[in-house]
Amino acid sequence: MLKDEYKVFENKMKKSIDSVAADFAAVRAGRANAAVLDRIMVDYYGSPTPIQQIASIGSPDPRSLVITPWDATAVKAIEKAIQESDLGINPANDGKSLRLLFPQLTEERRRELTKQIGKYAEGGKVAIRNIRRDAMDKFKKLQKDSEITEDDLKQAEKDIQKLTDEMIKRVDELYSAKEKELMEV
Repeated sequence: MLKDEYKVFENKMKKSIDSVAADFAAVRAGRANAAVLDRIMVDYYGSPTPIQQIASIGSPDPRSLVITPWDATAVKAIEKAIQESDLGINPANDGKSLRLLFPQLTEERRRELTKQIGKYAEGGKVAIRNIRRDAMDKFKKLQKDSEITEDDLKQAEKDIQKLTDEMIKRVDELYSAKEKELMEV
């Protein structure tokens, strides 16, 4: 019975890790990567729309992205959304498409990005710890309601703590890999 409960909390923790990985992917590391545009929403006919849904995104070379909207009237809206984002890049508009040129990262910008991914990693760890707390509360309630024994509760606490440690270690590994990527570029 407890194994089924563990799966629920394990899946929640994995979703937290996936969220952290998505946050890391959105941080640019000096090379052009379409994932940096994932979080940017464009006001398209009054509703916030992801860029990927209204335009094609290409990478003609390692340092640039070209965004070509399917509806030419969306060029201005996409340009405005990119300028208002925290991307730090000004798009070049030729009327039909936008070109984003990714400059080499400066040492100062690398430090800023490292702090940013550190915040994402810490947010992921907090989410995992909150899931652990919810799991512990649930098992304590089961024990209080006499659905599980005190020994089962102790075992559940041990197992959930072990799972939490594994998930936090994964977040640390993702952070280390992204930090290394930022410093190498």
